[in-house]
Amino acid sequence: MKKMTMLFIPLMIFSNLLAQQTLTLQEAVSIALQRNTSLIKSKNSLSVSEAELRSAYGDLLPSLGASGSWNWNRIADDGGTQVDFLGNVIQTPASTMETRSYSAGFGGNFTIFNGMANWANISQRSNNLDAGEFDVAKLKQDIVFRTTEYYYAVLNNEEVLKVREENVRYNRKLLETIEEKNRLGSIPIADVYAQQVQLGNAELQLIQAENAYENSKSALLNYLAMDVLEEYIFVNEVVASDEVNTDLYMKEFGEMEILVNEALENRFDYKSQKLAVESAYSGVTIARGGIFPQLTGNYSYGSSATSFDNLFNRRTTTVGLTLSIPIFSNFNVDTRIQSAQIMALNTEEDLAALERQIKIEIKQGYLDLLASKKNLDVTNKNVISAGENRRINTERYNLGAGNIVQLLQADRDYVQALSSNINALFDFFTSRDKLLNALGKLDYKVFE
Repeated sequence: MKKMTMLFIPLMIFSNLLAQQTLTLQEAVSIALQRNTSLIKSKNSLSVSEAELRSAYGDLLPSLGASGSWNWNRIADDGGTQVDFLGNVIQTPASTMETRSYSAGFGGNFTIFNGMANWANISQRSNNLDAGEFDVAKLKQDIVFRTTEYYYAVLNNEEVLKVREENVRYNRKLLETIEEKNRLGSIPIADVYAQQVQLGNAELQLIQAENAYENSKSALLNYLAMDVLEEYIFVNEVVASDEVNTDLYMKEFGEMEILVNEALENRFDYKSQKLAVESAYSGVTIARGGIFPQLTGNYSYGSSATSFDNLFNRRTTTVGLTLSIPIFSNFNVDTRIQSAQIMALNTEEDLAALERQIKIEIKQGYLDLLASKKNLDVTNKNVISAGENRRINTERYNLGAGNIVQLLQADRDYVQALSSNINALFDFFTSRDKLLNALGKLDYKVFE
């Protein structure tokens, strides 16, 4: 029975591993680009912009409509008496009369000149559509960055969790060693108590690391619109911290002025805002169209008759022009022009504010990347130093030359160095992606 149980346990573990699904960073980003609610809504809004542009072009074309009618009229006269102007009484008999009429035709109108408002409307709608496409592209870049940020948080907490698990195993083994030495009388009972506290703290930190890991997984899965109760294995493709050549990564970025110029050239939100300015000034042209004379044309073709058989025997063709000259519009046109001009000025101010914000993002992002690079370099060395210090203090304690306080402090320093190094590693890659996003260089097309 015992042998069967020993065989059954590995089988259960293996089956659970098979039930878990693997999720890579590229798969996570692809899922986010497919399921993000804001992105879906933005794409849907593009179809509205396309329809508005099509409608603007349609305003240049003549309209066309058809009509047809049928009327029936019946007059019933009961008769009576009437007196003419000579005073004679005339008797009128009762009578009934029915008439029918039929008509059919088509026609429409077209705008010949309206102060160039129709052409400005086309330009405005075209800019709005292009700006919407740029907004969608920028949103995709933001989704790529946000997904990588969530994914790195999961990997970060997973690596810290491994450190905490290893630390608990180390302290349990150390406690067994200390208890045995105390039983032999070589060390005092106080060392046992101190190590028990150390183990308890390690187990508490392990629980906290597990909670942080689970919370980061839930945050990622929720952002991906996936079931947070499903179990996934997150593939870690990030290289080890001591293998990261930070100087090589820093070569991607030049001087600050070059970075700013690259951002203003690449950022989709900046391109979108520039089009918004052009669109606003098209609105000014549309508003000014109200002060110019408007020339419109109309045309129609139709026929009417009292019987259906003769419907097309009498045909009428009409073509006309109408010139409307605005003289006084109760200041409504002036108000529309002023409102459009204010909107254009505000849009220009938004563009200037966005340019300043971009410069801030690049400067701050570059400084953050420099700081994370330095932090990673320092923590790499700190891991080596703390590991060697723990080894020396362990040997001294085993030889009776060191005390328990020094050993426990060395262990805490080593675990903290490992955790800080892991945090620094993922912080470096997150800072790098953040700066790339600020520069407009995150490529979302490889994930679609």
